Amino acid sequence: MTPPEKNFEPLSEETRERLSNVSSATLTTQMFKRGFRNVFLQGVSRLTGHDRSMVGPAFTLRYIPAREDLDGLEVFQDYDHPQRRAVETCPEGAVLVMDCRGDASAASAGSILVTRLMMRGVEGLVTDGGLRDSPEISEFDIPAYIGAPSAPTNLIKHHAVETLNEPIACGGVAVYPGDIMVGDEEGVCVIPRHLADEVAADAIEQERMEEFIIGEIRDGKPLRGTYPPDDLAKARYEAWKAKNG
Repeated sequence: MTPPEKNFEPLSEETRERLSNVSSATLTTQMFKRGFRNVFLQGVSRLTGHDRSMVGPAFTLRYIPAREDLDGLEVFQDYDHPQRRAVETCPEGAVLVMDCRGDASAASAGSILVTRLMMRGVEGLVTDGGLRDSPEISEFDIPAYIGAPSAPTNLIKHHAVETLNEPIACGGVAVYPGDIMVGDEEGVCVIPRHLADEVAADAIEQERMEEFIIGEIRDGKPLRGTYPPDDLAKARYEAWKAKNG
C-alpha cells in the first residue's frame, strides 16, 4: 500500500480559501469544462447544521457486504479493526470517505468514532451509507455528509476491507486517495488534486461574473446578451469589476 502521506500534496492556503468560498454548483461547471461529468456525489447530503465548507484530501475506507461468520460484535474487540484503524490514521486536515455501496440501511460509523475524528483534527466525513447517533452528530463541529440516518450497527451489512486508502466509489463517483473533497450545503464534489489550483482560480472568476449577471437581471436586463454575456455585457462586467475591486 502506498503510504498515506505520499498521497497528500498539501493545498496552498490560497486554493483552500478559494474552494471554501465557491459553491458545488460552480465546481461542477468548472469540472465539466474540463471534461469531467461525474464529480458530484449522488444520494449524499449534509447532516451537520453549521455552514462551514469542507475542503480536504480524501482518505478512503471501503466496505463490502458483511458475512455472518466474519462480522460479529466480537470483531470490535480488535483495536486494529479496519474501521477503527481508519479513524486513527486518517490524517489531520483530510476527509474520511467511506464506500458503503450506496447502502444506508446500516451505519458506517457513530458518535464515538466521529468524535474521535473531530478531536484528531480531521476535516470532514463523507459516506454513502448511514450514520448512527445522527441527531447528536448533527450538532458536531465537523462537516458530515451521509446517505441517511441509520441506527443499526455497520456489522449487519458492511465488512470493512483491511487495506485502507485505496480507490473507492462513493455516491457513484470514483474517489482516489488525495482527491480534493469539497462540500457545501448542497453536497460534495470530487476534484483530482492536480486540477485543484486551476479549478479554484477559475471558480472564483465564474462566481464574480455570475454575481454581476444576477445584478444585471435584477436591473431588468433580458437573458439575451446577458446570460451568456455578449461583448457589451463583458465590457460592463470589466467596468463593474474595476469599480468593485
